[in-house]
Amino acid sequence: MPNIAPCGLTPLRGATKLRPVHAPSSHRDSRRFTPDSGQAWVRLALAVLIGSIGSVGMWSVVVVLPVVQTEFAATRGAVSLAFTLTMLGFGLGGVATGRITDRFGIVAAMALSIGFLGIAYVLAGLSSTLWQFIAVHVLIGLGTSATFGPLMAEASHWFERYRGLAVTIVASGNYVGGTIWPPLVNWGMQTYGWRTTHIALGIFCAVAMTVVLLVLRAQIGGVVAHDHANAPPPRVDLQLSTNTLTALLCIASISCCVAMAMPQVHIVAYCGDLGYGVARGAEMLSLMMAFGVVSRIGSGFLADKIGGIRTLLIGSVAQGFALFFYLFFDGLTSLYVISAMFGLFQGGIVPSYAIIVRESMPAREAATRVGIVIMASVVGMSGGGWVSGVIFDATGSYAAAFLNGVAWNAVNVAIVVALLLRARSRLALA
Repeated sequence: MPNIAPCGLTPLRGATKLRPVHAPSSHRDSRRFTPDSGQAWVRLALAVLIGSIGSVGMWSVVVVLPVVQTEFAATRGAVSLAFTLTMLGFGLGGVATGRITDRFGIVAAMALSIGFLGIAYVLAGLSSTLWQFIAVHVLIGLGTSATFGPLMAEASHWFERYRGLAVTIVASGNYVGGTIWPPLVNWGMQTYGWRTTHIALGIFCAVAMTVVLLVLRAQIGGVVAHDHANAPPPRVDLQLSTNTLTALLCIASISCCVAMAMPQVHIVAYCGDLGYGVARGAEMLSLMMAFGVVSRIGSGFLADKIGGIRTLLIGSVAQGFALFFYLFFDGLTSLYVISAMFGLFQGGIVPSYAIIVRESMPAREAATRVGIVIMASVVGMSGGGWVSGVIFDATGSYAAAFLNGVAWNAVNVAIVVALLLRARSRLALA
């Protein structure tokens, strides 16, 4: 076990006062699996592949909204409920599949998600009314959920030295999917229609993800697939119960994601209001996501050097500065630069929560705790996008909405600083 987490946090000691945050020492059977081994990297590659495929559920609805709106003669707000329900299913499903992962392993959780995803896309393609199309997106969210939080938590058990990098690589599968799937869905929609495209997506995802999952199951093993006996133990002791730390991380996650939602949800509309056109805004959003991939990988390297808490603090402070720049610069070139900066700063924030959970909580409940924190981030993203729109409607400007994001971001920074100061005070007392 390493002497100390690089971020100045105290290592676990043999006798501690609050045992709920500690995993019992367990004997590792090297014949079964060795963290950071070649087998771990093979598992990681398979996890990224299945996550990239399954993340289609987060992106397809955005592409087909205008066509679906026209076909059902609905309002934009009514059709947008499909995205809202997708996020709801994604958040609740992350907790449920996280719990299943902790109890029965990632293979069982992923198999359940694959079933939901395949059936949901077929049902979406067959929907005859708008409410059917909207309702089925809860299942699409459920089907996508296991490909993010639970998969990050599971990957954290396969690594010790490169845990941060592994978690962020898995999380990047979501952004890889965001790069690949929208143009493919658009091509299918333009060529064969949105209904046929949805049915084809359901069949393809079910088959492709099942094949990858079977290979992953062979790598993990059958009856021992959910055994975390060989997982590295926690290496950070904050002297907080798991419930207390989870609650703090949830509040921090909501706060940072309310701030994060402002540019991600409204940059296209903002560019339209400024007279640059929605196409320019879409380009800025794509640029933001591309730099987000770089940010996620980079934050993984950083977390392995200085720990999850400090990595989260750096990302959150940087995100606040990027939001602040939006208040003073609205030229076309400036917005491209700031959007790239924002993507570079915010991409590693959400995976940092998974790293912190794994650094400070037992392996046997990591997926559940990560799922809860991810659900909080979904609440923050959904609420942040909505409240920014409300503020714009009330003021006629996005300036107050950006300030609202800065304020929520400050709450996140305060919580993370408090955790870091507590860790430093523990070090001084040790």
